[in-house]
Amino acid sequence: MMENSSTEFMFLLHGLNDTTTNKHFYFAFGLLVYIMTVFVNLALVITVILDKTLHEPMYLFLCNLFVNGICGASAFYPKILVDLLSDSHVISFVACLIQMYLILCYSLCELTCLTVMAYDRYVAICRPLEYLDIMTHQNIAKLLFFSWLFALLQTALGAWVTVRMPLCGNDIDKLYCSNWEVIKLSCTDLIMIDVYGYFLLLSLVFQITFIIVSYIHIVRASLQSKTGKVKFMQTCLPHLITLTNFAVSLVFDAMYSRYGKSQTQQSLRNIFGMEFLVVPPLLNPIIYGMKQTEMRHQLVKMYMKIKALSQS
Repeated sequence: MMENSSTEFMFLLHGLNDTTTNKHFYFAFGLLVYIMTVFVNLALVITVILDKTLHEPMYLFLCNLFVNGICGASAFYPKILVDLLSDSHVISFVACLIQMYLILCYSLCELTCLTVMAYDRYVAICRPLEYLDIMTHQNIAKLLFFSWLFALLQTALGAWVTVRMPLCGNDIDKLYCSNWEVIKLSCTDLIMIDVYGYFLLLSLVFQITFIIVSYIHIVRASLQSKTGKVKFMQTCLPHLITLTNFAVSLVFDAMYSRYGKSQTQQSLRNIFGMEFLVVPPLLNPIIYGMKQTEMRHQLVKMYMKIKALSQS
């Protein structure tokens, strides 16, 4: 049994075993994608904050989604970029725990953000006359607070359960520390892990069901008028693309981590393992930046102002 509370305890990451010959190319590409991810998300966050015309529920919820994307990317990229330039891919127990639960918090918060956004679109399209009465500044603040608090509470519970586990190994067959990979190193079968797993599953099923039911009502309402169809295409279609991409990639990673064969090609395991960390944070701002006309116009306007100031 290994003492996982010791600061000397180190995990070995094995996800980069097949990338030693092209590591400088992967480093340059990864750094470029990370910079692009942070830049596009941060640009839209600043646009929403500075432009008062975008201080509407939909844009505030989008801003929340972009902030979470920056958090998720920052939990993943720095460590893997360091590992690409290093011959030893190790991480301390404390650092592994931090990365593991930053990524878990990002995943859970992404889903709560999408759930809140589905509720906002439901009220906007299905109950338009009541929208301003329901989506008050106070209720918006409560929804934003909920989207983070609920994810943080689930993450804190998972951290408490994992820290108490005795570990009988330190090999993680992945690019980064993940909750399930550490749990698989446990020496004993812990009931608390099963209880926590069922709690997470129940939470995810409830939120996904809520989103599906909301969109059934939204689609029905949208088909009844031309205005509803336009509003659906402009505001709801990007949300569905975001939700589908994130849910499918997360499910693939979860299923592959539990039931995938270890002898499968390393590159395939890496793709399944990092898709939900790489694609959504980069794709979300691009999708919304293209589809949300008002946001795109304000972003271009802000860019022109900055360019004019730099030339004066």
